[in-house]
Amino acid sequence: MAIRMGSTLRSTLRSTLRSTLRSTSIALLFGSLLASTIALSPASAKDPFGRSTPKAIGDQTEGVFNAIFKEGDYVKARNLLGEAEKAEPNEPLLHALKASLLFAASTKEDDTNKGDSAGFLTAALATQRAATELIKTDPARGNLYLAVGNFLESAHFVATKGIIQGTPDALGKLTNAFKYLGEAEKSDPNDPEMNMIKGTMDLLLAVNINLPLSDANAAIDRITNKSGPKYIADRVLAWGYRDMNQLDKAIVAVDRSILVTPNNPEVHYLKGQILYKQGKKVESVVLFKKALENPDKLPKSLQGQFCHDLGQADKAVAQTVKVCKG
Repeated sequence: MAIRMGSTLRSTLRSTLRSTLRSTSIALLFGSLLASTIALSPASAKDPFGRSTPKAIGDQTEGVFNAIFKEGDYVKARNLLGEAEKAEPNEPLLHALKASLLFAASTKEDDTNKGDSAGFLTAALATQRAATELIKTDPARGNLYLAVGNFLESAHFVATKGIIQGTPDALGKLTNAFKYLGEAEKSDPNDPEMNMIKGTMDLLLAVNINLPLSDANAAIDRITNKSGPKYIADRVLAWGYRDMNQLDKAIVAVDRSILVTPNNPEVHYLKGQILYKQGKKVESVVLFKKALENPDKLPKSLQGQFCHDLGQADKAVAQTVKVCKG
């Protein structure tokens, strides 16, 4: 029984970490290049958050951003990431993105594959180093990405050392992450980038871990009213409502996201999950198949997850048809 309980706990935490990193990768990308580090004039600067005073984002970073969140093409994102790192090596966002892509590429249940675990940690530490420099000129974003870097490092400890040996180190890094996140909020409480990351983390903790004093409704309010861009906020809201079993609200949110990113397979997969939970098995199969139309764009871990859920839904549909035929 002890072994079974330990295995269940490990699997649960691993799943939560994977879900958290995948969802938080949304947040990891919400950033912009510090103007002093790139050769962009204010006229060419881009900012996906709609700030009144935009913060610049380089063309390379924008390409990676769009590959993941508009196209859902992880292969393209990895290819673009290499060029972005060469052009914009001091941006903590890029290092955080690299860590997320490495984690998403992991297919083992017990730990990240050996080739990627060292790279994952290197990227997490690089995120923190770049963020430390960024604090000198942009305290809000610097502290924000120090939080992200510490969170990534905590995930590395659990993924590589296991639940028993990794938890003490992981908890220390999580404590640091929330400390820096608090500092970022003090610096700019209305910043949409900070609010998306904090709102996402708060919602994950409230819904998936159910920590004392966690407040899912407060997180939803932060994401709805203070975060951007909206199509990603809607995607976060959709999985939050899904896990809270508020499925009608989840459908409304995911449909808004699909309107903006119709070619992203992950959004169609998310809608398929919601439909399945609503008991709409036939409709869910259609969405799962649509999500798998271009599987080569996805990491193996996502392909496996999509195929598993499609198999479950197909089985449910087949059983229903059999019963109906008598």
